[in-house]
Amino acid sequence: MRLFFTFLLVTFCLNLSWGQQHNTSKTYVAPTDAKVQAKLAQWQDLKFGLFMHWGTYSQWGIVESWSICPEDEGWTQRRGPYASDYNTYKKAYENIRTEFNPVKFNPEKWVMAAKAAGMKYMVFTTKHHDGFAMFDTKESDYKITDPKTAFAANPRSNITKEVFNAFRKENFLLGTYFSKPDWHNENYWWPYFPPKDRNVNYDPAKYPERWQKFKNFTYNQISELMSGYGPVDILWLDGGWVRPKNTIDPSVDWQKAITFEQDIDMARIAKMAREKQPGLIVVDRTVAGEFENYTTPEHTVPDQPLDHPWETCMTMGDSWSYVPNDKYKSTNQLIQLLVKIVSRGGNFLLNIGPSPEGDWAPDAYQRLEQIGNWMNVNGEGIYNSRSVAPYAYKNIYYTQSKDQSVIYAYYLSDKEQVNLPATLEIPLDKINQVKKVSLLGSPEKLKWQYQGNKLRVQIPGKLQKNNNLKQAAGFKIEY
Repeated sequence: MRLFFTFLLVTFCLNLSWGQQHNTSKTYVAPTDAKVQAKLAQWQDLKFGLFMHWGTYSQWGIVESWSICPEDEGWTQRRGPYASDYNTYKKAYENIRTEFNPVKFNPEKWVMAAKAAGMKYMVFTTKHHDGFAMFDTKESDYKITDPKTAFAANPRSNITKEVFNAFRKENFLLGTYFSKPDWHNENYWWPYFPPKDRNVNYDPAKYPERWQKFKNFTYNQISELMSGYGPVDILWLDGGWVRPKNTIDPSVDWQKAITFEQDIDMARIAKMAREKQPGLIVVDRTVAGEFENYTTPEHTVPDQPLDHPWETCMTMGDSWSYVPNDKYKSTNQLIQLLVKIVSRGGNFLLNIGPSPEGDWAPDAYQRLEQIGNWMNVNGEGIYNSRSVAPYAYKNIYYTQSKDQSVIYAYYLSDKEQVNLPATLEIPLDKINQVKKVSLLGSPEKLKWQYQGNKLRVQIPGKLQKNNNLKQAAGFKIEY
């Protein structure tokens, strides 16, 4: 069956990661719970995390969930032998689980690669919009551990538990991605009506008992994840169209299409989740208010620091989920993204989609290894850092230590090898004096002059070229 879908690559992988962009909420409400505040502060210091989109859709190498959504968008189009009839396609899609058998699944391999890259937290897709649970839910038989699923007989079939246990052992903060909409559940897409788009296909106000069943279903599944999988740090909720109608932003196209009230009762969910997981960060993304503890600009790096905690989520390849022969961003691109995001006070959540066999592509491991090599030299200006004006100057990006005694200036290279100028000019704002300037990873003493809010650093000839510096050079400025 998988061979039928190999040809989808050329047309289907294009723009997959860009098609479902989520707008960032315009307002922010800071949490008042002291434990949540502390966990949020801890998370902000970590800066670099791993995201993983993985489900039965990986078997066909197609976009996650969206091909069963009856919307006429580039990323929702159906292709393959069942594409001509929606109901036939959806039935075949839901039957992918009989093929999905990731026998190479080894989360310990993933965690060691992520740790070596300098990642400090992880968010895993426990359930995407299609409703297939990558955990042993008691609320549905559409799950990885059900006997109809090929992987169910494997002793590690409860994939979410195995992933969480592996990453927890290496002291990662753990995030549970969970989709609020569930396109498999009969109380979200009621079979009596055909689905029209991504939204609920009936009016919850007209059928309140049915909607209440869906609310209870959602509550119960989240309760399972909060009580049966050890300590969890982040509840990362996707599907922002499931929201109170009074929170809709009419300036956002996809929110204008929300016809019905879809209040899932986040107060009840958050209360339960935090009783089980004290200090839990809740990210009800794009739904501004007390349950969006940080915002999640998707494939976007803000031009200026934001006035609240935030995280850019982005794919390493072109797609969120596995696509054969996906094109991965270069190490240069990834490190520059990390530096730019951190210079504006954000975190970088970098996504890798595991294959149907349960492993990452060799390119993904290579990128992580190279990022790790760079972080081993330059990470001190990334972790626990803060944004500092002027934030950026040409190809130089700034961070600051928490105690405000050090500024780090990262000189980004457009090539893998860094070539430095003989004199590097680094503008600095509101600094009385500079005590010491050094190049991270180099024992060479640097000569410098600070005058008129500008630091001029003299670069010795042997450091200008052939200096073994890759991607970006980090200058440590103590003042």
